[in-house]
Amino acid sequence: MKNYTVTVNGTVYQVTVEEGTTNGVVQAAAPAAAPAAAPAPAAAPAAAPAPATAPAGAAGGVEVKASVPGKIVRIDAAVGSSVKSGDPVVTLEAMKMEIPVVAPQDGTIASINVSTGDAVENGDVLATMN
Repeated sequence: MKNYTVTVNGTVYQVTVEEGTTNGVVQAAAPAAAPAAAPAPAAAPAAAPAPATAPAGAAGGVEVKASVPGKIVRIDAAVGSSVKSGDPVVTLEAMKMEIPVVAPQDGTIASINVSTGDAVENGDVLATMN
């Protein structure tokens, strides 16, 4: 746990942040000028929606996932095409940079789960391979 002092619009807060967990509880103490009170836990973040899945029977055993959140700008491989490890499958844009999402191994594209213009989050399954 780390303690930080944060000033927001002139009000000083003492904040404790738990490290090493995605579901950690962040506790904020009362403003520094107020008497010390027991910190109240913040609301837990909402669970991310499940990524879109391929139609039944079309999904491959290898998932090609987004490494960063961004927007799909190009589909580089078609369903049924053969790809080698490192070949681009989808290109996404993040922070004005185009980032190719590549095949993790040699195989055949079984499904493409996104379309050009879709917004994706880190870890979303963009395609599957056999």
